[in-house]
Amino acid sequence: MSAAVEGRIERIRSRLQTALSPLELHIEDDSAKHAGHAGAAQGGGHYNLRIICSQFEGLKLVMRHRLVYDSVHDMMHAEIHALAITALAPSET
Repeated sequence: MSAAVEGRIERIRSRLQTALSPLELHIEDDSAKHAGHAGAAQGGGHYNLRIICSQFEGLKLVMRHRLVYDSVHDMMHAEIHALAITALAPSET
């Protein structure tokens, strides 16, 4: 993994930690599987995210995703092309 990708993942991690204080957070770079894709050609990465957060209790999936996207909104479409999110409340694990 390149230093640029590692730095990007750490920025994502830092923003999610700050905004949501997750109990568990896993970020996987899936960009290699999308080589040649238009977003990849422009430098945006593809990431899989699994996050367990007490703030998600009682929220519908769309609101959980909104909280995640709000945390990284300025990275979307430039550094992040696609973000696959698994967002769980602690009671769902």
